[in-house]
Amino acid sequence: MEQAVLERRVRVIPATKPAPASGPRHSGRQRVAAYCRVSTDSEEQLNSYAAQQNYYTQKIQENPDWEMAGIFADEGLSGTSMKKRAEFNRMIAACKRGRIDMILTKSASRFARNTVDCLKVIRTLKARGIAVIFEKENINTLTESSEFLITLFSSFSQAESESMGANIVMGMRQSMKEGKIPFQYSRTLGYRRGPDGRPEIDPEESETVRLIYARYLEGRSLGDIQRELTERDIPTAKGIQGWSRQVIQNILTSEKYIGDGLRQKTYTTGPIGDKKTVRNNGELPMYYTRDNHPAIIPRDIFYRVKEEMARRASKRKVMQKTAKTEQGKYSAKYALSELLVCGECGTPYKRCTWARNGKKRIVWRCVSRLEFGTKYCHNSPTLDEDRLHRAIVAALNEYGTIRDEVKADVLELAELAMSGGEDGGMSLLELRQRLDALTAEQAVVLDKILADMKNSELNAQLETVTAEKQSVLDQIAACQQNEEQQAAQASRRQEMENWLDRQPMCFTEYDDTLTRRFVERVTVVDAETIQVKIRDTEVVIEQKIC
Repeated sequence: MEQAVLERRVRVIPATKPAPASGPRHSGRQRVAAYCRVSTDSEEQLNSYAAQQNYYTQKIQENPDWEMAGIFADEGLSGTSMKKRAEFNRMIAACKRGRIDMILTKSASRFARNTVDCLKVIRTLKARGIAVIFEKENINTLTESSEFLITLFSSFSQAESESMGANIVMGMRQSMKEGKIPFQYSRTLGYRRGPDGRPEIDPEESETVRLIYARYLEGRSLGDIQRELTERDIPTAKGIQGWSRQVIQNILTSEKYIGDGLRQKTYTTGPIGDKKTVRNNGELPMYYTRDNHPAIIPRDIFYRVKEEMARRASKRKVMQKTAKTEQGKYSAKYALSELLVCGECGTPYKRCTWARNGKKRIVWRCVSRLEFGTKYCHNSPTLDEDRLHRAIVAALNEYGTIRDEVKADVLELAELAMSGGEDGGMSLLELRQRLDALTAEQAVVLDKILADMKNSELNAQLETVTAEKQSVLDQIAACQQNEEQQAAQASRRQEMENWLDRQPMCFTEYDDTLTRRFVERVTVVDAETIQVKIRDTEVVIEQKIC
């Protein structure tokens, strides 16, 4: 059976309201705002900034169909990111609240240099019927062809910004290669700008820096140093709000205090969009300049602090069921927590308080014995703290009596350390010269490979040069580490020599600071005997506990 063919009919329902993008969002005068921006805070740019404000204020007030909705202006900011442009973001927020119908701006480059951000904002405003007028390009964003033109001009602005950023980076890299070190005097404790424009030592602030280094080498923790500086009302560098552990850590690790400078510790991920500053972990070259300005801290002291930081960070973990704090972390409270070990199992001793019959007694016990009984350590004794302290004092006094004999050995070892202990290898200077030669050779081989990609001999040559370059880099790192270790050892031995010269015939009281400075290890042999190893010497004194 055949079906009837229906005739399709369409009826047009006419619009009763104008389209949102066709004009102002309300009857009467349009609310017009202007946006201005300058990219630097130089005097010339700031004059331009003020001129733009005056120009748009007058232009809006002279038009009878417009009413002022505000002048929004950011000064001294880049246009590649929206995040830090407070006035721009405030203007967009006002648009979203329906308080602005039109925005006037000088050009697309003033509005935004990031094409993606620019189009995103314009589309958001266009959906609300809000026009952006770019005067230089003569573009109204509510017209049909506006997005193509905005994309075109924004791309030009973005490319210009990227080119300028590349030029700035190139200039900074050249400055780094020339060894120029910028100084933020307001954030660098111990230095001030001298009459010649160069850094000079601030006598008062430099004493604070020396105090921090001295306290750390005495065994104090960062928290202890922070509390002392705060309690003594010692001022920080301008711009630093109060002392913190991180501030002290930065002072202890900054190469500026030995007169050097390191450039490009961090870098910016890109010139466009959400720029981030990240730590340089080898992605880009660094530039180290030696003896750039007067040093506050001697190099040997700086290396000793670096060595001590590594020692504290590398302490092995020891299980503890019976203590609130974890063994294996550095403790500045008691020197023997770092130095006293069990002669039977090698486990550290810990300080304990015994309370029996209403009386307290301080003793030191092997951690393994505390944790597991006699399972791993069978005979480790419990030592009374007073008797242990007296034994260590007696050992140091015995060491003082052999000062002349030991002093000769100390001087010999210090001289050997300072000489660098010739081992027949290449010197650090020779290694650096070889590295420069290999880098130049590598660049030449790469150019040849680009001209002849199929040449297998060139590829093999490049692999050989690259391997040798890596070997030289490893040798340089080893030499530098060895140099630091030798300088630290020589410093400690010189300090030991000075101590021997000042050493009285007899100590009467135990001192944690003295023990940390001159004792490397105390080994518990049995309940009546300890062995005291003197730091940076081969001297081991066996002492009875009486």
